[in-house]
Amino acid sequence: MKPLVPIALMSFMLFFRPLLAFADTEVSSSAQHAHIASPEQYSLLLENDQVYVLKMTLKPGEQDNWHRHNAETVYFEKGGRATISVGENQMTVDIPDGHVMWHDAWEHQVKNDGDTTIIAIIVEEK
Repeated sequence: MKPLVPIALMSFMLFFRPLLAFADTEVSSSAQHAHIASPEQYSLLLENDQVYVLKMTLKPGEQDNWHRHNAETVYFEKGGRATISVGENQMTVDIPDGHVMWHDAWEHQVKNDGDTTIIAIIVEEK
């Protein structure tokens, strides 16, 4: 059986590392959390003293509103082609089904540029 850690690390490096290099900026206190800024795309599955658990559903051609996340882990149940905007920068990525990523707090906007619905579960620190 092949080890999963190198595959996951390589996947992170290929898909999100270049974007996160310029996403390392301060998070604005004025940006809203995803489920408040874009309730059509983000549903709140659970909230407690430690985390928000969100489900993101982004249909083909759909774009969420500018929003923020605290440190988060994201599991892409269904991936797809997405353009992620961070400040003035954009990156288009092909996210594979089952991809998992983690990063610190950030602000961004996501557009589904593909022809399939992107579905992700997000566990975000409070």
